Amino acid sequence: MTIGSQVKQSLANMKAIHATLQQLALTSTNEEAQRAFHEAMLQTEQMIAALKGRISTLEREEPQYKGM
Repeated sequence: MTIGSQVKQSLANMKAIHATLQQLALTSTNEEAQRAFHEAMLQTEQMIAALKGRISTLEREEPQYKGM
């Protein structure tokens, strides 16, 4: 597995984690748990943005990774 594909797989995993946290925040009846899930969700959004930026950099610097 190449670095490019590993980063893209990490992005897909982080999006899945984000979706799970979002669902937990919406369905939890405990207000403290909702807040914790929401905060974790916000952190994953930052990680997703960072991974997207890294993918853009990889694709720009290493054209063979583009579209993988």
